[in-house]
Amino acid sequence: MSNLVVKGKSGQELAAGSADQFQQYLTFLVGKDNFAIGILDVKEIIEISNITRVPMTPDYIRGVINLRGNVVPVIDLSARLDRHPSEITKRSCIVLVEVETHGESQVIGMLVDQVNEILDIPQANIQPPPDFGADIRTEFIQAMGRVDDNFIILLAINRILSIDELSQLQHVVKSQNSASQTDSSELA
Repeated sequence: MSNLVVKGKSGQELAAGSADQFQQYLTFLVGKDNFAIGILDVKEIIEISNITRVPMTPDYIRGVINLRGNVVPVIDLSARLDRHPSEITKRSCIVLVEVETHGESQVIGMLVDQVNEILDIPQANIQPPPDFGADIRTEFIQAMGRVDDNFIILLAINRILSIDELSQLQHVVKSQNSASQTDSSELA
């Protein structure tokens, strides 16, 4: 007998005939470590295109890309997690997420080394983040997901960037958009 999967009001999937609640997570590698974010936070996964470096931005801001005519900032997740900047390989890609700031949503690209899979993790296997021992800032960790005998760090997307840093990103995007519009009007 197969279980029917039904979406709950909160976006969680509930298996009919089972009391377990599951959440879906997109798993990916940053360096050699497995991380995950809630699938509902993911807008799109794209191949790496031309990333334009923006002067005078923090090292973890890799640059901006043109996504269907919109300027989207790209964060090097490895550098943001206080590791070495990512080397771009054939498996590297950009995970687009939407983050709320000051009542507005901002699409941000996260450069990751490799996207793995979408996992269903039962709510019972999700535990609070550790108080110590993680080599990343604990405020970036939403929870720990247990899959078989391994743990996957579930990242808190809205905390990966502080409000001040998001404001800085919005300033970068607005200045890039106005520069693009100026260039277009000069060509006309």
